[in-house]
Amino acid sequence: MKAPQCRNRVKEDPFVRTNLRWNAVVLALDYGLFGLGLTFVSTSTILPAFAERLGAPNVVIGALPALLSAGWSFPGLFTANYIERLGRKLPLILAVTVGERLPFLVLAVISCLFAASYPSAVLVLTLFLIAIMAFAGGAIMPAWMDLIAKLIPTTNRGRFFALGSTLGGLWGVGGTFLAGYFLRDYPYPLNYSLCFAAGFVALAASFVFLALAREHAVGSGKPAVGLGSYLRRLPFVLRGNSNFRWYLVSRSVGTLGTMAVTFYTVYALKELRVDEGQVAAFTFFILAAQTVSNVALGWLADHLGHKLVLLLGSAALAVGSLLAVAANSLTGLYGVFAMVGIATSAFGISGLNILLEFCEPQDRPTYLGLGGALLAPFSFAAPMLGGWLADQAGFLVVFWASAALSGTSALLLSLLVREPRRAAPPVIRV
Repeated sequence: MKAPQCRNRVKEDPFVRTNLRWNAVVLALDYGLFGLGLTFVSTSTILPAFAERLGAPNVVIGALPALLSAGWSFPGLFTANYIERLGRKLPLILAVTVGERLPFLVLAVISCLFAASYPSAVLVLTLFLIAIMAFAGGAIMPAWMDLIAKLIPTTNRGRFFALGSTLGGLWGVGGTFLAGYFLRDYPYPLNYSLCFAAGFVALAASFVFLALAREHAVGSGKPAVGLGSYLRRLPFVLRGNSNFRWYLVSRSVGTLGTMAVTFYTVYALKELRVDEGQVAAFTFFILAAQTVSNVALGWLADHLGHKLVLLLGSAALAVGSLLAVAANSLTGLYGVFAMVGIATSAFGISGLNILLEFCEPQDRPTYLGLGGALLAPFSFAAPMLGGWLADQAGFLVVFWASAALSGTSALLLSLLVREPRRAAPPVIRV
């Protein structure tokens, strides 16, 4: 079978053309509000600080983003076969995404009632709730991305994700001030409970806009196959698409390069003795840089392709790690978190979007699920490895390792991966 880059066929669909503005607006609002919700439970700042307050060692703190990354990446491999044959994706998304949102309401309640008296139990429950949220999101990730690809044309997707990220960033800036107010002016653990509750409110609002999207039924035309047969066919995708294969190699190395991100805040609290109230300021710098870079990176993605945007994201991670090595004060860390914001913008705009362009439209869920599953072990290992290195050798070793891995990822992407939008379509024989 053929597996070329995805064609921009949605432009030919009258339904898509008629409803493009409506869908772009409501889906961008959903994306932006979801981003605002995650601001209050940031795995780069607030959740690590909460876990540290509960007495978690570094390796457990690293488990928080590890669970998120693995949960968001791995389940899609097993749901993609079912998702590909759905004429409409939205009903499934709405049913399962409740599991992404409700855990934060539960976390708000248990942190308020039990964090002070039963910190170990709350830490375990926090990890469990984060796992539920992540695995629910990962299960429907191919459906959500396929919905976006179905309703938003290829040359509009970069700006669409930039718009959603910008909304999330602008609202998130306000959210960081509110989170800072909670953390600074309310006693522990009520301060963290209020952050989690505010996150749930934003996620609930995003659900409303997601439900307003207009989707039409489109059959894939692919014959039904059992899960076992489907999984046995997946190696042929990798064997026949060398461009996709080298992309995954590059991203695997780059994913390991994110190991330092979770520990910038922990480093600030433990080594630089930064006040806990400053944690929200770190989130502000992430969001401010993300918001500013969204416009430029969205334009670059639509006009020059997603490869360039991902190169810039990897470079930003490498620079941020080097800045962290040199930082010896609170002020020195602001540039570190700004680089995290730029990288977050780049990977948010292009990390999933580029997968859509390695394949034919009917194969999008497969490529999304396969790409996520093969990167999942690295996503899980990165922060865990970072926590282990931090305990064994110190935070600076983690930062140096992240810089080297991010730089290597950028080099592999630059030299071995062709921009899929302009690559010759490979032929895969099954």
